[in-house]
Amino acid sequence: MSSPDDVRMRVLVADDEPSIRFVLHEALEAEGHSVSEVEDGEAAAQALAEGEYDLAFIDIRMPGQTGLDVLEQLRTTGSKTAVVIITAQNTMDNAVEAMKRGALDYLVKPFSIADVTALAERARSTRALQREVRELRREVARGVSPGGERLVGSSPALLEIFKTVGKVAVRNVPVLITGESGTGKELVARALHAASPRAEAAFVAVNAAAIPRELLESELFGHERGAFTGAVSARLGRFREANGGTLFLDEIGDMPIELQAKLLRVLQSGEVIPVGGRDPLHVDVRIVTATHRDLDEAVKDGSFREDLLYRLRVVPIHIPPLRERSDDVHTLAQHFVERYAMELADGPVGLAETTLGHLEAHDWPGNVRELENAIKRALVLASTNVLSPADFSFLEQAPATTGDGACLEHLIEQETHEELEGADATELHRKLLERVERPLLETVLSHTDGNQIRAAAILGINRNTLRKKIVELGIELPARGMRT
Repeated sequence: MSSPDDVRMRVLVADDEPSIRFVLHEALEAEGHSVSEVEDGEAAAQALAEGEYDLAFIDIRMPGQTGLDVLEQLRTTGSKTAVVIITAQNTMDNAVEAMKRGALDYLVKPFSIADVTALAERARSTRALQREVRELRREVARGVSPGGERLVGSSPALLEIFKTVGKVAVRNVPVLITGESGTGKELVARALHAASPRAEAAFVAVNAAAIPRELLESELFGHERGAFTGAVSARLGRFREANGGTLFLDEIGDMPIELQAKLLRVLQSGEVIPVGGRDPLHVDVRIVTATHRDLDEAVKDGSFREDLLYRLRVVPIHIPPLRERSDDVHTLAQHFVERYAMELADGPVGLAETTLGHLEAHDWPGNVRELENAIKRALVLASTNVLSPADFSFLEQAPATTGDGACLEHLIEQETHEELEGADATELHRKLLERVERPLLETVLSHTDGNQIRAAAILGINRNTLRKKIVELGIELPARGMRT
């Protein structure tokens, strides 16, 4: 139920016609709002600068400053006041200019009382939504990853996710997070953990797709010394490492079917048996899983157990792709610019209005991760402190596809064509293989903090082969990279 503060707004009416001011004043006060009046542009600008107004109805033509001038001033100061521009001429130019400068909407004379109350209600709803987003974001603010990433956005879809996190975090039930690659599934998992009673305990993340299947069981459940070749010492396993906290199983849809049965048994009994062990060990772990796959289809084709899916999907959370929540593109772009400007551009950097429109029009097949990397690239290469659409021209070359594999295949195909058209199309296999291998090995080695044994296991290659590749490609290891 809404409180009086949720309904009552402070509203400014700025118009040089007394009759217009009277009608707006009466209509808005009848709805329970507090209304002030001014009759010219200077007075409107001063009133908005001195007082905190939730909503302003401003005539486009007034003595002194125009309504558009006042609107522009509000935008430059970062004011949160919602503005409705009043105009006697319903022209496209007026409408476009008002909306471009950040107006909530525009009102054409003569107007009805219903139009006024509808716009006031829209402003009130928007204000309430923004406040709810801020409150919910504060609730999950501790859900920040070690790298500093956090949930960012203000779209209705993200608000619903914030709401679900707030409701579910305190309940010890499994949560399944779905969404395309790059949408931020791990950030939601971290937010769930941070807002839960387990927040002071460990949050342990495991990517089921990044670990070879022969090592995944040991990774999850641990092993006893001598359990298999190379097991020179016992290992706790991720379940026991997360005891009292949260275990996040990413890409659960890629878990081998034989291991799914063992995971189901752990969920049912609350006990794990390490590889090579005999006695079950009790664990107290909250399970959060994620996948970009359609698990219902995986159940149909036999690659995922139906009983395990029921266990994991007690509460489902779906993160829509970025192309379906364009409202968040603006917010995320500003966030990434602010976050990386000092590091990559040596100073504050802004985004032109036309640039934001350019970014919102892009399909973002790689979702938030692609947007983040695009902002980084633009910051590094930009020649001015305002990013223009030209700084993102590389986006136009990106293939319109949502599949990561398809994107990679397209890039390889494009690079191959370019090499073939060049003057020196020799050793093509070596050149392209090296361009793929270097970032692959560098990324995995960075992920393992230079641990070559773990990196080789993730890559599925022999450790000696990995060492040879490091030397051949001249890859610089992380500071601790001499560990093997």
